[in-house]
Amino acid sequence: MQPSGLKETQLNNNNNQKVHPQPMEQSINQNPEAMEALISNLFGNISSLKSAYIQLQSAHTPYDPDKIQEADKVVISELKNLSELKHFYRENNPKPVCVSPQDSRLAAEIQEQQSLLKTYEVMVKKFQSEIQNKDSEITQMLEKIEEANQKRLKLEKNLKLRGMSSTNESSCGGDISLEFPDLTIELFMSTYEAASKAVHDFSKPLINMMKAAGWDLDSAANSIEPDVAYAKRPHKKYAFESYICQRMFSGFQHKDFSVDSETAMADEDTETFFRQFLALKDMDPLDALCTNPDSNFGKFCRSKYLILIHPKMEASFFGNLDQRDYVMGGGHPRTGFYQAFLKLAKSVWILHRLACSFDPAAKIFQVKKGSEFSDSYMESVLKNIVVDEKGESPRVGLMVMPGFWIGGSVIQSRVYVSGVKVVE
Repeated sequence: MQPSGLKETQLNNNNNQKVHPQPMEQSINQNPEAMEALISNLFGNISSLKSAYIQLQSAHTPYDPDKIQEADKVVISELKNLSELKHFYRENNPKPVCVSPQDSRLAAEIQEQQSLLKTYEVMVKKFQSEIQNKDSEITQMLEKIEEANQKRLKLEKNLKLRGMSSTNESSCGGDISLEFPDLTIELFMSTYEAASKAVHDFSKPLINMMKAAGWDLDSAANSIEPDVAYAKRPHKKYAFESYICQRMFSGFQHKDFSVDSETAMADEDTETFFRQFLALKDMDPLDALCTNPDSNFGKFCRSKYLILIHPKMEASFFGNLDQRDYVMGGGHPRTGFYQAFLKLAKSVWILHRLACSFDPAAKIFQVKKGSEFSDSYMESVLKNIVVDEKGESPRVGLMVMPGFWIGGSVIQSRVYVSGVKVVE
């Protein structure tokens, strides 16, 4: 038995000793599952923060203020969670966990997988946006390729035409600079206008020579188209223009233009017709005939002259048929009257070449006398006409120029409207 003094001394020593609580690291180290749960929570929180930051970055491209604000709130929330974990770890008195460490670890893994899923969704959206941008770039490149191909085809065609024009320049001994217009409805319309003007211009010397030869112009106009109610006597000039058109445009609907030729023009393609148009459009018709008097154009001029100028008409003009005989023999005289005719023939010929250059070809249409006037496909050569609203609809007295259908468009036929008044 110890002495009582010794016991008291030991008790006093025990009472003087302080009890220190175990540090958190020591308590966690004694519970590995709690440590693992804490680390899992930390990784899950970091993954969530990473996902939120990626969302914040993607909201800047393209710039979206609403998405930026929403992603910023998520980033701040995750940073707060991370701060709480930090304080939780630093405190020596961790909060009691209501669930088991296994459940906490599982919840942390779920949170981490959800964060990764959000990250992948953001990346997928980003890739989809990039794919759309690439598709747009591909579409633009394809359009540029198509445009380049069209330019290439046009340049190839121009090179072929330039080669042909060089041959013509060599044969004519001249230096001709040709421009190559595009094949458009506007080009056809301007060529049509030139042909209409050529008809009008040739009618003047024809009427003048008939006057000089003593023809009765009233009777001649009536024989061309009888019973036309002209608003004024000078309007009978349109009868002679109608006469010229009827004969010059006869056979226009055929590719060979009713020209007897060993060359099978009906089998020629649109490019060939367009080359023929370009080759002749800027040339003097007499020069072209001097180069090749027996060409298809030469045969066209010869046949149309013999149809347009009746033997009795020519005999009254010149007192003989020498010019007619010369044309029938294959020649092309250099008289002023024949050269005026050649300008008319050239304008109609190149209009036909151009009409056949389109695919499908431009189609000619004519208007018969007595047809009801319609401004949908007719144009009056008289501009200031007055129509009686209570009376009958105006009727066509003469067709002065035919019309055309081309590429879904209509070039109006030009007509003289009979039985109307004209305002001065």
